[in-house]
Amino acid sequence: MHIERIGFTPVKGGRHLTHDLVDLTLDGPVGDRVFCLVDRSRSRVLRTVENPTLLQVSARWEAGVLSVELPGRTLEEVPSPSGETFTVDYWGRTATLRGCTGPWAEAYSGHLGLDIVLCRAVTRGEVVYGASVTLVTTGSMSLLSQRAGRQVGSERFRSTFLVDTGDSAPHVEDSWPGRDLRVGAATVRVRAMVPRCAVVDLDPGTARKDMPVLSRLSGYRLSQAEITFGVDAVVTVPGQVRTGDPVALGEA
Repeated sequence: MHIERIGFTPVKGGRHLTHDLVDLTLDGPVGDRVFCLVDRSRSRVLRTVENPTLLQVSARWEAGVLSVELPGRTLEEVPSPSGETFTVDYWGRTATLRGCTGPWAEAYSGHLGLDIVLCRAVTRGEVVYGASVTLVTTGSMSLLSQRAGRQVGSERFRSTFLVDTGDSAPHVEDSWPGRDLRVGAATVRVRAMVPRCAVVDLDPGTARKDMPVLSRLSGYRLSQAEITFGVDAVVTVPGQVRTGDPVALGEA
C-alpha cells in the first residue's frame, strides 16, 4: 500500500487542496484546520454542510502568510490576534477561539452573507470532528464509483490521506480500527469508521449538488443509523508523510 493523495485546508470548511507532503505531530497534520470561521450572531463555527459555498474558497498557509482565494479576489496577509476571545458551540461541545485581524471578516462576510470572523483555536483540535487524521482507500472509492455509475473523486470525502490498497477488497479499512498504521515516517492508531453527511453530494470545487453520493452509500454502508466511509486515526509517532510513501498495517 502507498499514499496516493494528501489533502487538507488551513481554514476549516474550505476547499481541500492536494499537497505533496505533510508533517504529522501528536496533535495532527501541521497546517490542517488551523483557522475556522465563526458566525458572530450565533457564536457558532461554520459547517460546510450548512454553508456549501465555503467550497468555492481555497486557502494556503505558508511561512505565517494566509492566502485566500475567493471568487473574484485573492487576499494575502499575516493573521494577527485581534484580542477578542470567542466561546462557541462546535457540534455540541464548547470551544475557545481567538479572533484574527485582517481582511478576512469583510471578505468572508461578503461571500457568505453572514457576519463572520476568522478565528484560531486556543487548543489545536478543538474544531476537529473526530480524530485528527482521516483515511479513505482506492478500493472503496472504486466500489463507490461503480455504485454511482460514474467516477467519484476522493476529494469529496476531505480525507487527509487517500491510500492505494492495490488489489485488496473494498473497505478493507473497516478492519483497521484499533490497529497501528505506518504512513511514511509516522505512525497512526486507527480509531473508528467515519460517519458521513450530505457534504459528499457537493462538487468539491463549485459547491453544486451534482451527485447523490450519500444516497448511493446508504444502499450498502448504512449501519446503526450512520453511513460510514473511511476511518479516522490519531498520531502516535510524529513524522513526515509524502505522496508515494509506503503504508503498512501493524500486527493485530
